[in-house]
Amino acid sequence: MKFIYLFLLVPCIARAQPSQKTSMRLDKIFRSYFHDSEPGGAVLIARDGKVIYEGAFGVADIGMKAAITPQTLFNTGSISKTFVAYGILHLAARNRLSLDDELYKYFPDFRDTAIARKVKLHHLLTHTSGLPDSRKVGEERAFYLVAKDAENFAPLKETTNLLFEPGTRYKYSNPAFNGLALIIEMVSGMKWQNYIRDSIFIPAGMLTSTITDGPHPESGVSHGYVKNKEGQFEELDYGEEPTFAAAGNGGVWSSVQELWKYEQAIQKNIFLTEEWTKKSRTVFPYRGWMDETPSRLGLSWFLTRELNMEMKGHTGSQGGFISDYLWLPEKKLFYVLLCNIPRPINEIRAAVLETVLK
Repeated sequence: MKFIYLFLLVPCIARAQPSQKTSMRLDKIFRSYFHDSEPGGAVLIARDGKVIYEGAFGVADIGMKAAITPQTLFNTGSISKTFVAYGILHLAARNRLSLDDELYKYFPDFRDTAIARKVKLHHLLTHTSGLPDSRKVGEERAFYLVAKDAENFAPLKETTNLLFEPGTRYKYSNPAFNGLALIIEMVSGMKWQNYIRDSIFIPAGMLTSTITDGPHPESGVSHGYVKNKEGQFEELDYGEEPTFAAAGNGGVWSSVQELWKYEQAIQKNIFLTEEWTKKSRTVFPYRGWMDETPSRLGLSWFLTRELNMEMKGHTGSQGGFISDYLWLPEKKLFYVLLCNIPRPINEIRAAVLETVLK
């Protein structure tokens, strides 16, 4: 009965047909970037709650020659951080932790305990902690090929000097989210991957999405590729790209169809209350902001205003994977692109929006 109830919360994907002209223009855009028999991508565009365009181009695995479909799982890169953030918010909404908790509460083994007391959970969520990324990924490549969340966060605990006072500036941080993943485990008493599965994936109906726990998932996923100097495709994911085993910063594997379910679940407050959902996509209020650029940071989401429209989204890049996730509330437009070959996602996004918003 539990699973039936959850499926009722997120209905089957509704579809609406765009004009034939729009569909043809979108096809032309994507086919100019992706080619048959090569690594490619999948895309989904929805408006007013209905899918208006869905496409899949290229192959998920060159060796197997398996075609990409809208159900193909890709590594979503840093879009994964939004799931970690919602895991933290899910616990906060149940009063099991507070966004104002000091890092020291969870990591009393920081070398400089004063720093651990200064940095709060919301600083990690908004990339404003001031903690330097002191990992030596290039020098210790073999180690970071297999290092998990704890090993990726450990160097931050050796910090003796902050880059800036927490909450005053922005500096993107991957290991901050490795730390947040560990906090989910401490508070929930279970593997953080399982906590996200139970509290977000299942309620949203994302039943094929998964999260790395070390090695590359065994089956049902695409591989990431890059072109070498000879113009040949080389695999670049787990085993070739450092930090792939660390899941907190980029371990979620999902499809365009299931990320649309994720967005619907966010909008319908399926796994959080309306208050917490709104908070996640509202600029976090920092009083002593010193950066030249105004803060545009929600609780892991990037919030901008472009083309006279509010935009809420996140991108991801890891190994041969690159991704783009975007919600335009004023237009009720959702767009997600997942690729297993590096492509200019900003350029593609601009072309798509120009076509769809005409």
